[in-house]
Order: sequence, then C-alpha cells, then structure tokens
Amino acid sequence: MTYEDDVGLHKVGFGVEIGILAPNIPENSFARAFDTANIIVILRFIDPRWKIKKFLNVEQARESHDDKIKHDTLSRFIELGENPESNFTDTSLRDIVLNFVIANRDTTATKLSWVVYMMMTHAHVAEKLYSELKTFEEDRAKEEKISLIHCGTEDSKSFNQRVNQFTRLLTYDSLGKLHYLHAVITETLRVYPADPKGILEDDILPDRTRVKAGGMVTYVPYSMGSMEYNWGPDAILFDPERWLKEGFFQNPSPFTSTAFQAGPRICLGKDSAYLQMKMAMALLCKVFRIKFSMRAYSEVQDVDNSIDG
Repeated sequence: MTYEDDVGLHKVGFGVEIGILAPNIPENSFARAFDTANIIVILRFIDPRWKIKKFLNVEQARESHDDKIKHDTLSRFIELGENPESNFTDTSLRDIVLNFVIANRDTTATKLSWVVYMMMTHAHVAEKLYSELKTFEEDRAKEEKISLIHCGTEDSKSFNQRVNQFTRLLTYDSLGKLHYLHAVITETLRVYPADPKGILEDDILPDRTRVKAGGMVTYVPYSMGSMEYNWGPDAILFDPERWLKEGFFQNPSPFTSTAFQAGPRICLGKDSAYLQMKMAMALLCKVFRIKFSMRAYSEVQDVDNSIDG
C-alpha cells in the first residue's frame, strides 16, 4: 500500500482512508475487502466450480453499515446507476473500480519519485516552488480571513497545527492556482514518462503502416521527450518554465506530451493523478526542504564499486 492508495485511491475514489501513513497501520474493512477480492480472483484460476459459486452468490457478500451521504467518486457512480434513465450497469461500475484500483496502483508513486529527484538535482527549481507555496499559503489565509499559526521546528505541537492549517487551505479550486508546481510535474513527465499499448484489431497507422490484432505497438516517449523538433534546442534541459506563459500553466498537446496518451483512449485518471501529485508535493515541500545528499550518493557508489569488484 502506498500514498496514492490511501489518499488518492481510497479517500478520493471510495470515500475511506486506510491510514497507511499512520505510525501504527490500523485495521480497515476496505483493505480486507480488497484482499478478499484478490483471493477470489486467484481462486477462479484453480477452482472449476467458480461459475456455480458465482451463480449461487456464495463467492462474496455485499454489505454496508454506513447510511451517511458520501461525496467520493464511487458513491457518485453508484447514484448514477440508480437513475433508471441511465445506461449504467453493475458491469460498468466494476470496470470503473478496476480502472481505479489497477491503473492508480504504482504509477503516481513512481512519478512522484521522479519529481522529488528532479527537485534534488535542480535547486533553483525547488526554491521557486518553495516561494510559490509560501505566497500561496499567505494569499489563501487572506482569502479565508485567518491568521497563520506561528511555529518553530522545535515545537512539534505548533508545527503540527501549522501543517494541519496548511492542509485545510488545499482545496480542489485552490490547487489550480499552483501553476509552477503543475509545470514542475508536467516537465518531469516529459523527461521521465511511461507505457506501451496493445492492438485490439487490424489497423493502419497514419504513415500507412499496417498493424495486426494481437501485436504490440511500442513507441518511446522517453526519446520523444528529448527530441528537439518537438521541444526546441533546449529539449534536453529540465525547465518547468517552458509550460508557463505570463505565470500561468499552458496545457500541452497530448499528441506531443504523451504521458497520459491522447485521443479517445486518453487516460481517464489524468486529472485525478495531477490532483494527487499536487497535493502530495505541496505538503511535502511545505514540511521539508528537498536536497541532494552527496554522502548518500557516495555510499551508493561505494556499494556499486564493491559489487563490480
């Protein structure tokens, strides 16, 4: 379980928190249900009677003891399915849930790791981001008409209160004002992207190349992110400013910046992924100063040299 599982997938998607960031990981029925679903899927590969069990509804049980109104993504889709005029089915709901669980599992954490690395290796970018977050916090405090809590790193109580106060200032709308943070994440995705695609049926690519069903079309977005004819002579440089115009983020063409694919098959979780990454980085950079440790680098080099030797 990772950050995006708890905050992104479970809290935003399903309306629950499993507390994976707590010192003592608490037991949670949602996590147990997720593990049970995994077991059921695995057993279907070795139990020839699974179709009978499914027909008799003995594979699993649905239960709910919470009648509170929820505003998470899953609850909204369930409400949509209860509308008789919609064509939403249990199968559609299942596909959406699987999309959340599978697609959101490791990708966001991997991208966040690269964002942290790029900040460590580009101190001037980190300083601009810290400055944006400081201004953001002050402006949001004025909007909410509250005074920021004074704290020091030595006083853990006031420090935690200040962090919690900053967290409450991070809303869906206010995160949209963090243009430089959005640019940092997007530039990282340009330099370190992901994912190949399969072929479902025979097709002809725009350059008249014929592809057959069952094959695999593999392109290299990593190389595309470094091509000068796409990004100019500074393509090899890490420069978040390329995404900004007069301080505001400019959305790139998804056919040029392909981290989330493009066209009718564009990633459904793009906005959710950006939201999670911006939340995580805003909190991380508010609490910590990210720096590259030459001591840690030297220790890694020593280990590599000992292995080679």
